[in-house]
Amino acid sequence: MLRPANPPRRELSELASRFARDVRGEVNGVTLSGITLATADLRTGEAFVAIRGVNRHGAEFAATAAEKGAVAIITDEDGADIAEPAGLPVLIVDDPRAVLGALSAWVYGTGAGEPLPLLFATTGTNGKTSVSHLLEGILGQLGVVTGLSSTAERHIAGEVIVSRLTTPEASEMHALLALMRERDVEAVAVEVSAQALSRHRVDGIRFDVAGFTNLSHDHLDDYADMEEYFEAKLALFRPDRATRAVVCLDSPSGATVAQRSEIPVVTVGTPSIAADPEGAARADWVVVIDDERASGTTFTLTGPAGRLTTTVPVIGPHMAANAALAIVMLLEGGYEWDRIASALDRDGGILAHLPGRTQLVSGDTGPVVFVDFGHSPDAFEKTLAAVRRVTPGKVLMLFGADGDRDASKRFDMARTAVEGSDILVVTDHHPRFEDPDSIRATLVAGARATRPDAQIHEYSPPEAAIVAAVGLVGEGDSILWAGPGHQDYRDIRGVRTPYSARELARRALRAAGWPVPDSHWPVPYPDED
Repeated sequence: MLRPANPPRRELSELASRFARDVRGEVNGVTLSGITLATADLRTGEAFVAIRGVNRHGAEFAATAAEKGAVAIITDEDGADIAEPAGLPVLIVDDPRAVLGALSAWVYGTGAGEPLPLLFATTGTNGKTSVSHLLEGILGQLGVVTGLSSTAERHIAGEVIVSRLTTPEASEMHALLALMRERDVEAVAVEVSAQALSRHRVDGIRFDVAGFTNLSHDHLDDYADMEEYFEAKLALFRPDRATRAVVCLDSPSGATVAQRSEIPVVTVGTPSIAADPEGAARADWVVVIDDERASGTTFTLTGPAGRLTTTVPVIGPHMAANAALAIVMLLEGGYEWDRIASALDRDGGILAHLPGRTQLVSGDTGPVVFVDFGHSPDAFEKTLAAVRRVTPGKVLMLFGADGDRDASKRFDMARTAVEGSDILVVTDHHPRFEDPDSIRATLVAGARATRPDAQIHEYSPPEAAIVAAVGLVGEGDSILWAGPGHQDYRDIRGVRTPYSARELARRALRAAGWPVPDSHWPVPYPDED
């Protein structure tokens, strides 16, 4: 967990008076410098928040927290009984997770009204990470010191830290904002998942601008149905969460967000890809696609402040829509239109790195290989269509599905994959505790039911699958490897096995005799001979 080097010092007695309904032990004269959910991250002088988990109560680790220098335990009534023998002051709250955001904001001085960088939040099923990295890239072109919190990475004024959660827990999020403030970060792009909103990970934060990309089938292992999933995301568009909103109208849910938002809304639409082209054309800002190449997508954005034509360095009209959303979010955040337009014109387009987002990992000749993080039917459909438009030959789709995650979308993933490709290769992704053979069988069955005559192959593990895939294509063809994106591990029965689809693809191309670029991503494998 990242923290400020010089955190504020807070009186435990004041924390108790503000948040606790009961206290066991002496709190007077005790100060704290931080707050955390995990004893592994705990530092001397911090409070440990003990939350009931699926199998155990966090209060069972109170003694460990005391040994590591915790000054207090914050927990519920049940946890208090467990934690009291550790000998630390115990502050009792009704729901520790629900109050964690407010607690963390108070401890780190990062709540609404506190001096903070400009905060941009992006939510939606697909595109959150892309928009966040595009925001960061354009801000960098404006000369702004930036911060980023995304699925792929955390960035603090140029320093890169690999991410594990789309949105960190509230205690980590507030500590991160305090650290960014300490390092003179001026603006921060934050990816906000539905789970982050439901699980209180962004509580205590009010964003200056909230952006919405789209909504499609995903995460029904966490939510009862699509309506519940949508309502979770809609919570970002309330005055306690954000000040202004920018909403993309390309999916049907966009219009509903714009209508139900409780904060001022500006809309963006791309008629050529929108579910409702006429509705998208009536947006405040309209995107027109001018050109698509393997190296990027050129588009024109027109709205109340003016008109600009620029290029986003990834394929697909949906990426142009993401870039337009980012530009309008910056405008709504207070950056001048002429300043944005001039920077993009000066640099010949948007200068942003989107790790594992339709990332080109092949060389100048041979099959073109893209590695992508998309793992939903909607993401597959959009990305395959984009790959098709820049491919003169065959399109090969390589993918797998998550184990122990929303199994209801697997058939649709397989259907979309086989419909959009000439060759389909099914492999493993994160099996977790599921049988990978069974996952692959479901995907193959779904694909064959959709196109019985399709060319469908099955290989395990992914290391073998990409070698086979490269052998099935040639010059003028493309491979889309969807799912792994930037990730540097595979989850196999709870063990994170080092993994890089980008590097595996590069090595498979090289072994087949094709030129390849140098690796500019983490490589968790031994050096090649």
